[in-house]
Amino acid sequence: MPVATTTTRTAHFPLRSVAQMIASMFCFAIVDALAKAITAHYPANEITFFRMLFGLAPALILALRARSPRNLLRSRHWRVHIERAVVLMAALGLFFAGLRYVPLSEAVALAYTEKLFVIVLAPLVLNEKWRGRDALAAVIGFAGILLVVRPTGVASGLLGPALLLASAVFGAISIIQIKRVGATDEPGLIVLYSTLIGTLVTGASLFFAWQTPTPVHLGILLLLGVAAGTGQLLMTSAFRHADTGTLAPYSYTSIVWATLFGYVVWGESVSMLSLAGIVLIVGSSIAIAIRRKEPEALNV
Repeated sequence: MPVATTTTRTAHFPLRSVAQMIASMFCFAIVDALAKAITAHYPANEITFFRMLFGLAPALILALRARSPRNLLRSRHWRVHIERAVVLMAALGLFFAGLRYVPLSEAVALAYTEKLFVIVLAPLVLNEKWRGRDALAAVIGFAGILLVVRPTGVASGLLGPALLLASAVFGAISIIQIKRVGATDEPGLIVLYSTLIGTLVTGASLFFAWQTPTPVHLGILLLLGVAAGTGQLLMTSAFRHADTGTLAPYSYTSIVWATLFGYVVWGESVSMLSLAGIVLIVGSSIAIAIRRKEPEALNV
């Protein structure tokens, strides 16, 4: 019966999307763990370059799903795409730079605070109205940041969190920029532009900071880029058949994976204060994502 078939498809797609989202977050947790494993050996711009370079193939596949090769890069907003690519590179570079100083789970949690910074920046950049509930969620999230960072006044202990929070600010700007092109350009094009431009610009930066990777580390960098691209494909596919409200809670499972990787590989543990802070950050970010329906699938 047609009605039964429609019902089955409706029930099937969200379940598949949830599975794709969880798998995507696992891929991104692998990216973070691999980056942490080599971040002490290579400059952040080099890691960002390989992350972009080896992510080009998945980005191209994503773009070709919606466009013909002839019109692949056509856009009325190419300047915004360039600006967003530069901002996203800054976010990635700062994240990789700060990753070596902070336990993996806390680093990932601090990176997710970009949703909180969107609340602060969007009214200034896009002239959006302040929303009381979102502002309250942001305040709760920032309280969570204090629990995770626990400022002591020692500069060396604040370097990692400062870099990660700066990364989150640039990530928030990237989300805001998506709003300027998302209505006319499909997700595949946005991802391809940021990956291609990111590869070119970070490639040029290698003249200033470069450390020749060993064969083993080159393999790790290759796996890092492929995992990031695969995670992007899975996430984008997930959002095709389910909305942000359905998938938002599952988009934070990467923190769970990061905690497990940190414990197994580096023997890291999470204090009760940090755990409470992570809960506040995640809870407030989920609330904001559900209400605002931010384009999370593109900001990776």
